Amino acid sequence: MTVLVVGGGIGGLATALGLARAGHRVTVLEAAAVFEEIGAGIQVGPNGFRMLDALGVGPVVRSRAVHVDALRLRCGISGGLIAQLPIDAGFRDRFGTYAVVHRNDVLTPLLDACQDDERVDLRVNSGVESYAQDSLGVTAVLRSGDRVHGSALVGADGLRSAVRRQLVGDGDPQVSGHTTFRAVIPAHDVPSGLKENVVTLWAGPRYHVVWYVIAGGRYVNLVATTDNGAADPMTGKPVDHDEVLRHFSPLCDDAARVMELASEWRAWVLCDRAPVTTWQDSRVVLLGDAAHPVLQYAAQGACQALEDAVCLSSVFDPRDVVGSFARYVSMRHARTARVHHASRLMGREVYHPAGDAAADRDAMFASWTTADLHDRLEWLYG
Repeated sequence: MTVLVVGGGIGGLATALGLARAGHRVTVLEAAAVFEEIGAGIQVGPNGFRMLDALGVGPVVRSRAVHVDALRLRCGISGGLIAQLPIDAGFRDRFGTYAVVHRNDVLTPLLDACQDDERVDLRVNSGVESYAQDSLGVTAVLRSGDRVHGSALVGADGLRSAVRRQLVGDGDPQVSGHTTFRAVIPAHDVPSGLKENVVTLWAGPRYHVVWYVIAGGRYVNLVATTDNGAADPMTGKPVDHDEVLRHFSPLCDDAARVMELASEWRAWVLCDRAPVTTWQDSRVVLLGDAAHPVLQYAAQGACQALEDAVCLSSVFDPRDVVGSFARYVSMRHARTARVHHASRLMGREVYHPAGDAAADRDAMFASWTTADLHDRLEWLYG
């Protein structure tokens, strides 16, 4: 029988590809009319690229990525340098590839590989409402009322997962109080004095601004986030330029110039969930954001979904669905919980501190060498 994968984002397609290459038949059930990623740029760390390599699409993603020279943290008020991590030969020798990409430049190679594999059946307009199961298999109940049968089901349907709603029953995601504004700027609109092949992050009191080049250098991805106490979820809402700027003051000259380049903004209120170990209901299991959604501050959302996909594919045994899902959960829940806590900690203590807390952050980074930074990243990238 077939493994059903609910959700056709990066995590879902990676899971489908991994399972298919392990010899299993897979049906992907995607709610939207097309397979595409919402949003623009993401940072993909070495752990993510190792998973893409394991799935056979790493070289294609690398060819579409922008390989930055450094990650740079600056003061949002003065513009002064706080810390820098070179992405140089020393970094690559220890960890591997770090690059920035458009989300669809990760999704499309996964999609192409799935389309080329006869063991993968890709279905759009197939949003899943619920599931039912017995000792022999699982039935996905679609919003249309149709039913799709399989031997197992993987819920990779994102932050507001219908599979999680039935499996865990923990309600809506937790609203962080942080609002993030995103814009994409044509690279030819950027003054030459602001063009650098680095990921630059300006950290201010209760806000930060980050930007980097994507899409082979054709565009710049701009993300500005404020800890403004937002209480209501928001996803991709168009926002007026002046409304965005009022959240980011005072702001150093370079960051302000970057913000002024944006003409169209969309807003999201960031959400996550407290870690849980309940990812499995017999023949049904959760993956990616459906299992362990994180805030953006460690740049690990896609990477952790890719790790999940490769792990699950490597242990899945159709003769023991329940046992193999349990092994996957046991291998993944502690690491994803650590990433969750690290993401929250970075947002609080690196991205958004003010006053004495910001001074403590600056002193901490000033005391660290590049080797120290590498050592502190070993648990994540190593």
